[in-house]
Amino acid sequence: MHTPHVDAPPRPPEDRRAPLSAGLLALCSALLLALVAVEWRPLLDLDGDISRTTHRWAVEEPGLTQTARILTDWVWDPWTMRLLCGAAAALLAWRYAARWTALWLVGTVAAGTVVQQGLKAAVDRARPVWPDPVDSAHYAAFPSGHAMTATVVCGLLLWLLHRYGVPRLLWRTVLVLAVLSMTGVGLTRVWLGVHWPTDVVGGWLLGALVVAVAARVHRHRQPGPARPHPAHEQ
Repeated sequence: MHTPHVDAPPRPPEDRRAPLSAGLLALCSALLLALVAVEWRPLLDLDGDISRTTHRWAVEEPGLTQTARILTDWVWDPWTMRLLCGAAAALLAWRYAARWTALWLVGTVAAGTVVQQGLKAAVDRARPVWPDPVDSAHYAAFPSGHAMTATVVCGLLLWLLHRYGVPRLLWRTVLVLAVLSMTGVGLTRVWLGVHWPTDVVGGWLLGALVVAVAARVHRHRQPGPARPHPAHEQ
């Protein structure tokens, strides 16, 4: 008896775009990393021009500079972002009984930190040095840890909110806050003279790449989103 051929259902658009997005992010990250590592002169000149200009502004505007220090040291600090991740993981484990997803979230942020510190040690790029610094920072410059951590945490939380189907207003509010945080933390690092602009761009690219790979892993491990645990439903 002939069995009719049944085509497999097409993959959702998100699944088809994911490998392309991850590949593009990997390519851009690798290219920028290579240019920084070989100290490509046009890139270094551009970094220097932007940094000298923003540092001059930071010296001339102490009030704005102090605000940038508060934002970068407290609101958008990597440890603040990691605490936010921990709170989200606890909510996932309690409200949705999604223990694997909670571990995945914490593990991805931890892996991003390892990648970040490994690249800092490997590239060993010096930070900007000024005769009249307005702030200081530790470790090597590339990539920016603040920018990469903010991108990883905000990107993962946005992806989870979308996957769990939150109300549109909440999604848009979190999206605005996430974009503001990722952009703002990068700008404050350059404004305060502790990072070159390409350090920040590298942090954004690498952070987005970590999110793209982690999302792919999660979709493979758990094709559908978790639902609220019955014990917690109203």
